[in-house]
Amino acid sequence: MTTAPLDDPFYYLNNFQCVLDWLTQRYADLLDAQERAFIDDFVRLPRASRALLVRMVMRKGEHFRRSKLNYGEIGDTETAVQPLLERGWVRDDLPLTLESVFGVLQKAEIVQAFQAEIVQPKLKKAELYEQLALLFVEPRPFDQWCPQVPDRLYSLEVMALCDRLRLMFFGNLYQDWSEFVLADLGIFSYEKVEFHADSRGLRSRADVDGYLHLHAARQALEVGEEVAWVLEQVNRLEIDNPWLERRRGKLLFQLGQYREREEDLAGALAIYQSCLYPGARLRRIRVLERLGEHEAAMALASEAQAAPDTAEEEQHLQRILPRLRRRLGLPAVARSAPTPVTRLDFNLSFEPDESVEQRVARHLQEEQAPVHYVENTLVNSLFGLLCWPAIFAPLPGAFFHPFQSGPADLHSEDFHARRAELFEDCLRQLSDQRYKQTIRQNFVAKWGVQSPFVFWNVLTEELLEQALACLPAEHLKHWFERLLLDIKANRAGMPDLIQFWPAQKTYRMIEVKGPGDRLQDNQLRWLEFCHRHQMPVTVCYVQWAEPGA
Repeated sequence: MTTAPLDDPFYYLNNFQCVLDWLTQRYADLLDAQERAFIDDFVRLPRASRALLVRMVMRKGEHFRRSKLNYGEIGDTETAVQPLLERGWVRDDLPLTLESVFGVLQKAEIVQAFQAEIVQPKLKKAELYEQLALLFVEPRPFDQWCPQVPDRLYSLEVMALCDRLRLMFFGNLYQDWSEFVLADLGIFSYEKVEFHADSRGLRSRADVDGYLHLHAARQALEVGEEVAWVLEQVNRLEIDNPWLERRRGKLLFQLGQYREREEDLAGALAIYQSCLYPGARLRRIRVLERLGEHEAAMALASEAQAAPDTAEEEQHLQRILPRLRRRLGLPAVARSAPTPVTRLDFNLSFEPDESVEQRVARHLQEEQAPVHYVENTLVNSLFGLLCWPAIFAPLPGAFFHPFQSGPADLHSEDFHARRAELFEDCLRQLSDQRYKQTIRQNFVAKWGVQSPFVFWNVLTEELLEQALACLPAEHLKHWFERLLLDIKANRAGMPDLIQFWPAQKTYRMIEVKGPGDRLQDNQLRWLEFCHRHQMPVTVCYVQWAEPGA
């Protein structure tokens, strides 16, 4: 990365070159011949040509009008593009579909180019396209579509190649080149982690191809491709990478949900039976129940009850099993008593500029008893600050590149197990006062560094000090241990507000419900957990007062 990017107009080119150097160093064995040739040839280009190519790669789309490619540091665009045209990395004669042409022309230019065919020029651009789409089906170069437009069109031919390079660097396709810019400008900062030689998300060329295959299947599903075709694409893929297998499992789970929505219950069941993604077993039970196969559903539900995968699954089973027992004519089992909840009822004036949570916080606010709207942010942030060394431990397969806000295996089943000793060392500090010093030190030393747990936009020094003064270490330990049991599920559902009494070193959490709102499942699980460990929590129900009352 460039130290002072704003001082160097070619900072984006330097960053792109950093990616190529990184890939050459760490992924040389994964690169195919075309990618190696591109990397080798790229550095030989004139700087202006390299810069123009990178500008195009980092912009949206693959077709660019010459008149839109004006960069002071690059100079004359036609001179810079010539070496790119010679190598075939950019083309100025690519046959374009009508849709692509509409993407680069303004409406007035469309009306001018197709004036012989357009009867109603005042129609919207999309409506004009619908009229012309049936008339123009054959692709043709830009200058043949609109010879009267005094411009050239450059089409990027290496976008797919650059996307593969981006995939290998980031280990995903949702991060883009803007990560460099945001980091260079200080908008985002990342923890500096040591990278092991075997810390690569994609370990073989088959992994690269497999990721791209799954990505294409997911995109096809999103644009409305038939589920059967997408399922065939997913099932034909052979994977031996656990990280990629989890991605495939998630896509299979989504395909099962599509089948359910289509009322193809047998098809959904077949998908869930081969899917190991969390929640698939519960969906199997529900589908068996809907199919009327109550005995099979009961057998699977009983198996799940004996060893539930998550607290969420256990909660749903408590509702499903009594229903299945009734349908099978089995004797009812006494239900456990519902968790007793302390309740507040308020009749408050409605303020359009405030959420219901903010309104309650303002109503309860006292100088000696401050209230904060924290929801899931406070407990997660305290956990993230105390356990920073464990979360960012440079384990193999956890960190692939310098722009990760957290480890890649954060939601893996063995995330905690792989770091058990490290987390134990962190949580052991809760047995004395060391945890406060560690949290304060990391609050200062790591301020602003991206983390999957720490919410810097919410955690002020005032809130931090009140929390450390009023939250018992025993309660922190219970919360943190629960987070580690199931990070994905348990990092949400926490009460909206927290109120502190610093003089008494006490607190209470408050879940706020507006008119007609009800407690969600993950909130019910947190309330039950807090009740079990004698943590002060209240549910506040709000009704809006009539105007003038």
